Amino acid sequence: MTQSLQVKRCIGRELADHVPELARLRITVFREFPYLYDGDTAYEERYLKTYTDSADSVVVLVMDGARIVGASTALPLVDETDNVIAPFRQQGLDVDGIFYFGESVLLPEYRGRGLGVRFFEEREAHARGLGRFHTSCFCAVDRPVDHPRRPPDYLPLNRFWEKRGYQIQPDLKASFSWRDLDESGESPKAMTFWMKRLVP
Repeated sequence: MTQSLQVKRCIGRELADHVPELARLRITVFREFPYLYDGDTAYEERYLKTYTDSADSVVVLVMDGARIVGASTALPLVDETDNVIAPFRQQGLDVDGIFYFGESVLLPEYRGRGLGVRFFEEREAHARGLGRFHTSCFCAVDRPVDHPRRPPDYLPLNRFWEKRGYQIQPDLKASFSWRDLDESGESPKAMTFWMKRLVP
């Protein structure tokens, strides 16, 4: 990392002042494959309220001076929306002991500096520090290999996630709806969860 970059955690309501800038960052980064998200600021700000409303949420910010150039979100699974929690309950899993990692976004020019690893380290440390979570998880969008917008040099992050200790859960899936860049309206997107044990 260059000297100008700072990484800091925002807990719960501490995120509130950063929501408008973070919403814009998310829209910018999520236009890329595999999300291809044609989002709007109002929706993003409503979504981020889930994190400001959760006392135990954490958002890890990467700051270049006063500018947010990256962010990674996480909160207790029970504080997430019903469509995120439901697959775990259907599988009979202990939702109270699971910490859910939302999204990580980072502007392209700041990638390759170890910040992706730092995002996982910071979120896991926060979850462990709360003392009541045994597992962390996240979900990733499923896109077909032959998707027309898939860049020729695109590499899935599966290996990166596996190196962090996460394992894909093929039977643990959810559906999220958003509008792709080439769509006239929202459509459901399949998501698959990955999980890691945080405590022995």
